Amino acid sequence: MVYLAVAIGGFLGACARYLVTEALGTLRGFPIATLLINLCGSFGLAWFYTITVERLPIHPHVRAGIGTGFIGAFTTFSTLNVELWSLWRSGLWGWFGLYAVASYIGGILASGAGYTLAMRQSRLHTVSTGKDVDP
Repeated sequence: MVYLAVAIGGFLGACARYLVTEALGTLRGFPIATLLINLCGSFGLAWFYTITVERLPIHPHVRAGIGTGFIGAFTTFSTLNVELWSLWRSGLWGWFGLYAVASYIGGILASGAGYTLAMRQSRLHTVSTGKDVDP
């Protein structure tokens, strides 16, 4: 059954990625759509996994369908690298460097922001319900 959840999530995530890519495309040769997709995915995955562990337990199949399926299909490491190669090959060194740094460092920062937000939300929930906070 988990396979079905991942397949449905993957279908929806791939469709969402396609729609965002079609809507945004590139900005003077810079792959803005993929950058935004991957940064949003980094933030979203870190937030989602943290909040579902800390505050909002959900069924493992739903978690896999959203995390592995939807977000996994929405984001794309292969497209990132093909676009980096294309910028490199075209001699667009500035765009190449900006895209690489924004993608990798930005992805790490977005993941940290998602985790931090989820932990803050988890603590607020704990305070409002009066439950003890584990150290």
